[in-house]
Amino acid sequence: MADAKVIPFDDDRSRGGARSPARRRSGGRRQAEPAPEVTPLPGRQEHPAEDLGDGRPVPEGAAGEQPDPTPESGADAADRQGPRSGLERRVAGGLAFLRRRLTGDYDVDEFGYDRDLTEQVLMSLLRPVSEKYFRVEVKGMENIPADGGALIVANHSGTLPLDGLMLQVAVHDNHPAQRHLRLLAADLVFMLPVVNELARKAGHTLACAEDAQRLLEAGELVGVMPEGFKGIGKPFSERYKLQRFGRGGFVSTALRARTPIVPCSIVGAEEIYPMVGNSKTLARVLGLPYFPITPTFPWLGPLGGVPLPTKWTIQFGEPIATDGYPPEAAEDPMLMFNLTDQVREQIQHTLYKLLVQRRSVFF
Repeated sequence: MADAKVIPFDDDRSRGGARSPARRRSGGRRQAEPAPEVTPLPGRQEHPAEDLGDGRPVPEGAAGEQPDPTPESGADAADRQGPRSGLERRVAGGLAFLRRRLTGDYDVDEFGYDRDLTEQVLMSLLRPVSEKYFRVEVKGMENIPADGGALIVANHSGTLPLDGLMLQVAVHDNHPAQRHLRLLAADLVFMLPVVNELARKAGHTLACAEDAQRLLEAGELVGVMPEGFKGIGKPFSERYKLQRFGRGGFVSTALRARTPIVPCSIVGAEEIYPMVGNSKTLARVLGLPYFPITPTFPWLGPLGGVPLPTKWTIQFGEPIATDGYPPEAAEDPMLMFNLTDQVREQIQHTLYKLLVQRRSVFF
């Protein structure tokens, strides 16, 4: 909010002010005798005595030149120049980004992650979708550590994996340290043209234990959705019912890296593409895990690919510590099963709680 305008105190104004010499009326009356000339004191400006038109002298401080107009405060100048300054900053930032791209002055890590491109372009494109279209509300951000590695485990849904992208924006824009989430993606993501390159640039990597452990040990935030295609491609009738979490490989990875597991529940993604059918024949021909049929797709063609503007909530639960277990715990199948079940139950319980609190799918 802009600072309030500061108006300096002025004796002339507090006493009603004097009329301008050009607008004083004499009324045909005799003017008062001019006041004797007085030598002004140093540092003080004296005005010649004037009258009110009836022979009475004007009170001291009410005559003379009109006071200078109120000087424009810094806040006023900033308000007037704010939009222009903001535009100039964006233009300067864009030109600096282009210069870095042309000169090669940017870094790409061993996984292909391009932080500069992600922050300047990809996040800028996804942010309006998150803030304006899905109106994502984020809760429990304090459960994500300020630094160091952590594994965020979330439910998966929505026919298309938009929930992963919205999760990435939510972490970056709401965490005090603006941390980046490195998502583990399925093989299919890296087999699709264009999508493959964009996923790598955005920090996604193959969902394998080795890559995940290296990222965690390097102090990165890693995101995984253990339901995989079983979650994202489930029918609308089974919405918000978690599928199997695999064999607990993500728990084993967190135990080896000795990093906390943060459960995450996402509400709102299930309804963006209500999947009422699955054409297995087309899926097999196209090499896809499923071919969705929704109330709008494929009947409306490209328009059927526009998601419904549902209201989303993303909540991060209390982290589950793993640094208290011995190194050999990663090989204990019973421990992995118990921890996997604990994470799954915590996510499912939070989903039910958020659904009860939700007023509407769209509001």
